[in-house]
Amino acid sequence: MKLLRYGCKGSEKPGVLDSTGTIRDLSGVMPDLTACRLGPESLQALRALDPAALPAIREDVRLGKPYAGMGKFICVGLNYSDHAEESGQPVPKEPIIFAKWNSCAQGPNDPIVLPRDSRKTDWEVELGVVIGKKARYIEPSEAPGHIAGYCVVNDVSEREYQLERGGQWDRGKGCDTFGPIGPWLVSADEVPDPQSLGLWLEVNGKRYQAGSTKKMVFDVNFLVSYISRFTTLEPGDLISTGTPPGVGMGQKPCVYLRDGDVVALGIDGLGEQRQTVYAWNASLLD
Repeated sequence: MKLLRYGCKGSEKPGVLDSTGTIRDLSGVMPDLTACRLGPESLQALRALDPAALPAIREDVRLGKPYAGMGKFICVGLNYSDHAEESGQPVPKEPIIFAKWNSCAQGPNDPIVLPRDSRKTDWEVELGVVIGKKARYIEPSEAPGHIAGYCVVNDVSEREYQLERGGQWDRGKGCDTFGPIGPWLVSADEVPDPQSLGLWLEVNGKRYQAGSTKKMVFDVNFLVSYISRFTTLEPGDLISTGTPPGVGMGQKPCVYLRDGDVVALGIDGLGEQRQTVYAWNASLLD
């Protein structure tokens, strides 16, 4: 299933994408697609529905975050060996874990607004893993049973804030609009091997990132297990699993996002995002 939420910001309705690419309305089945609806039993009930019997929605509708009530927004740094190399960093011996603040999460095509006085805002296409069942001290072999599905994440990052102002990564990761998610939450049964997905990202039509999840240093199941040792993972928690090479910081010379740029990105089978970049404008945040 490809689950989603559509409509104006703050009043989104739940939906599902059918096999023809048509959005079908789920609001007659549930008031919203929330974290508590991501468990195995709830997803199974949704699979039993006939999408053709649900109302069709026009194609040009805005897409919001694919589910409401996201819990923790957990990220993994330098999880592709070739990205670590372009960043001038050693390949980690253990996963590097940090957080994005939930207030940065937004729909897949909502604008990216540069923070005031930002000079080094960068892009990162990443595979997102959405938790559907509580996980605490689980083994990697148990991880698939705790995963509701997968999604595309753009881990937008302000490198000056992240690396040049005290070394606290969170500062450069959680700015408003820095967490586009979606377009869909693709249920785990439709992603038989999360370690064989192609990822790509373009800025103004130029492809900068083209990688594969097979290059991850730590795979999805290991990451879910590892993180569950340090915090209880709850339904709705999102793990963003790292980015392949090709970020702006890795270009020679460096390339960063500017007002008017257009970012497009996607992952095999998980859909695509498209964002326009704007200079600081508080009115675009509400």
